[in-house]
Amino acid sequence: MKFGKDFKRQMVPEWVEAYMDYNGLKRILREIRLSRVPKMPQTPLRSIQNKLSMYSPFRGLDVEPKGQQSKGDVEDQVIKVSPFVGDSNRTFYRTKLLLEAEEIGGEVEVKFFRKLDEELNKVSSFYRDKVEEVLKEAAELNKQMNAFIALKIKVQNQGIKGSKSEFEMEPLRAARQGAAPAINSENGREITNPASDKPDVLKVLNHVTINNKAEGPLSAFRGIMKESKDKELSFSKEELKEVQERLKVVFTEFYQKLKLVKNYSFMNLFAFSKIMKKYEKTTSRYAARSYMKIVDKSYLGNCDEVTKLMENVEHLFVKHFYNANRREGMKPLRPRKRREMHRVTFFSGFFCGCSIALVIAIILMVRARKIMSKGPVPSYMENMFGLYSLFLYIVLHMLMYATDIYLWKRYRVNYAFIFNFKQGTELGFREVFLLSSGLAVLALASFLANINLIIDMTTQARDSASFAKIIPLLVALVFLCIAFCPFNIIFRSSRFVLLKCVFRSICAPLYEVTLQDFFLADQLTSQVQAIRSIEFYICYYSRPGFPQGQSKCHDYGVYNAFYYVLAIIPYWIRFLQCLRRLVQEGDRMHGYNAVKYLMAVIAVVIRTVYELKKGTPWMVMALVSSAMAVAYNTYWDLVVDWGLLRRNSKNFYLRDRLLVSHKSVYYIAMVINVLLRATWLQYVLEFRVNGLRKTAFSTTISCLEIIRRGMWNFFRLENEHLNNVGKFRAFRSVPLPFNYHGQDDDDDDDDEEEKDD
Repeated sequence: MKFGKDFKRQMVPEWVEAYMDYNGLKRILREIRLSRVPKMPQTPLRSIQNKLSMYSPFRGLDVEPKGQQSKGDVEDQVIKVSPFVGDSNRTFYRTKLLLEAEEIGGEVEVKFFRKLDEELNKVSSFYRDKVEEVLKEAAELNKQMNAFIALKIKVQNQGIKGSKSEFEMEPLRAARQGAAPAINSENGREITNPASDKPDVLKVLNHVTINNKAEGPLSAFRGIMKESKDKELSFSKEELKEVQERLKVVFTEFYQKLKLVKNYSFMNLFAFSKIMKKYEKTTSRYAARSYMKIVDKSYLGNCDEVTKLMENVEHLFVKHFYNANRREGMKPLRPRKRREMHRVTFFSGFFCGCSIALVIAIILMVRARKIMSKGPVPSYMENMFGLYSLFLYIVLHMLMYATDIYLWKRYRVNYAFIFNFKQGTELGFREVFLLSSGLAVLALASFLANINLIIDMTTQARDSASFAKIIPLLVALVFLCIAFCPFNIIFRSSRFVLLKCVFRSICAPLYEVTLQDFFLADQLTSQVQAIRSIEFYICYYSRPGFPQGQSKCHDYGVYNAFYYVLAIIPYWIRFLQCLRRLVQEGDRMHGYNAVKYLMAVIAVVIRTVYELKKGTPWMVMALVSSAMAVAYNTYWDLVVDWGLLRRNSKNFYLRDRLLVSHKSVYYIAMVINVLLRATWLQYVLEFRVNGLRKTAFSTTISCLEIIRRGMWNFFRLENEHLNNVGKFRAFRSVPLPFNYHGQDDDDDDDDEEEKDD
């Protein structure tokens, strides 16, 4: 693999603009190469001389005498790099090219070194900022470890009051000396506590409380009652275990940050080395050694804080959380990435082929046997279609999600970071496609078996007909068993994350809203028909003798009541989530977003009333409310969620930053989104298509909405990713277990007492 491709692959997606512009420098080198090409035409005499030169003696491996060797030190005469102090007292570099202006390619070479200096200064400044960030966080982690070790001593009744503490964590540089290490911001020097310093280890417990991690209903009610989110220390073993687990997460995340920062430094240093070698090869001037000396002296090449921090974090983590078992302790710090297994690809293709074959078999059987025109069979098939459509919606949504993952990876959208997935557990598009194709095979095979059993609905085959009616229920139970299976099979971690998000969404607004939660709730707003299919399952199998269809179910008042409620649940969840974020974050945009979902709730209720009761007044109200909701939702999709329709953008009515190079994709997507949003109005206008039943037409509209949601997912996450890129946000913020309070004042008092003494 060429370095340019590997360099791009190794980049932190959110920091792309902070890396050295390797391709830009290569383009300037290409200009230099073109400017140095001789302009003389190829004359016949020159052509003959070139051919005769092929017959000259071979001397490629001979070593030239010293007097005839090229001067290796002439590079000192090619460039001169001068440091200067710029803003914020930081050192920057400027290179002067020691060439005559008339030399071939001189102006372009000046342009090259000007660009090279800009990139070095940019990269060094960014690296310094990131190192300062991790050092500040390291200082905070020192305090957290102080409190943790003091709590551990207190719980285990091992406090030694008034004696020297080997656990005092002022700077984390005593790692190699047996004491608990602390993360130091003092230029990497190891500092141990002097023998005369005898602080009280347990004193720190007087200044800390436990940050309340609970985010459920109890914390919500406490917030309403204006109780403190923090709680006093109870010095119990359960509390110690909870703090220890939370600190593990904090240190694991901090270690991942250090790895990213270190990799950033390494890849940019390598890029500078590679581009200077290309410069020498292009110009035959020896300047790489001189310039790389400056690069090595810069903050980018000279700072080793991150490497030392990583070593000390490893030592601390292994010692205090895994009893010095390095083999086990390094596993969470260096998690293995999910490997792409060939069997996943094989079974995905196998199930996909089976699904296509089953669809063809069902179509041929229905047409050959003329099932839809035989006595009571059409009514039965309509019921089966209503039951099996649930799996159609789920499979289609999973296929769209697999497509989104493929596109996110192709355009380097860091979806795992955005969704806060644990490293190594996120599903790729192959795994999602495997699950969707497997579920499709299960549903289609059972549907085909159902048709075979019900074709001859005679008295002798009554038992077969009864069994056929239960098949959809069995498939649904199998699906639920797989979803809630506690064993470590079929991507258990991903299944549990999904179930957790579903639960948190249902309990809105009692839980703090994360991107996972509201993103899933948005998916549910496109699955209203699937939710109603679940209600139809309950009605179909709960009544004696199984009702004949949804028309029969609508005779029950309870069914109609839930038919209203279930349709608005997804929108109501999003409405409550927006209110929670409005109160919690104080951003008015969440209030405007809540209005959007409230309008959708009103439109769905009125439209459902019209669907059940009919009548011109209800039709007008449903049409007006639906049109207003469609307009508001469409505007929000394009402007807020996708970040498009920017008037002052350099891309006409798009964003300044686009991941897809073809701008037409965005214009087409906007038009398709508007059209698919407008299909919502068909529930009111009730368009009819010849040869297509009402149930099939409604299912088609629902499938189009799922497709629109899949398209929305890609551009929504692209916009989120670009917002992270603009803020260089590549780290997760993990809440710390301890909260310090009142310590500074007490420390000042202690200092005054010492002075008095």
